[in-house]
Amino acid sequence: MKILKKNQLVILVISLILMTAGYLNFTNQGMDKEQLSALGDATLVSTSAMQNDVQENEVQENKTIENETIENNCEGNSAENIDDNIATNNKVEEDNYFVKSKLERENIYSQMLETYQEIYNNASATAEQKKEAINKITEINNTRNSVMIAENLVQAKGFNDIVIFTNENSISVIIKTENLEADQIAQIQNIISRELNVGVELINISTK
Repeated sequence: MKILKKNQLVILVISLILMTAGYLNFTNQGMDKEQLSALGDATLVSTSAMQNDVQENEVQENKTIENETIENNCEGNSAENIDDNIATNNKVEEDNYFVKSKLERENIYSQMLETYQEIYNNASATAEQKKEAINKITEINNTRNSVMIAENLVQAKGFNDIVIFTNENSISVIIKTENLEADQIAQIQNIISRELNVGVELINISTK
């Protein structure tokens, strides 16, 4: 009986040892799982944070590239717009020059005609003065018509615009063109000389 009890005691001790070892092993395994789980969560968080940082950096880089592209385009467009505006302003200024010059010339003709017309209508004017006034009126009208015809004929040769000023001893001609060839100058001189009945040596041509 005593031997049996000793055997039972041994078996009981061994069972306790096995149970204790199993409990400790289970506890350790549980802790490992929690650590692994925590580590897994930390890894996921870290990976997610890194992905967010990478995405934010990519977005920032894309925005920077877009802004630089927009700025470059704006600078290019601004430069092109400035050049276009300058060219347009120059063209408008040149066109205005010819228009204004012709208007001023017409105003001068109108003032001269009005002056001579007043002389002719003046009751106190002598017959000689009236005759002189009529001759001047006819001369001015003839000159004005001849200038207009000459300008139209020169433009028909392919020139954009032209204005002619007549003086007592010279004819000033301004043509809208970059340059003139010798044969072109000769054509212009011939037209003006024929229409205004003046010598070629009195015609001064310049470009604008």
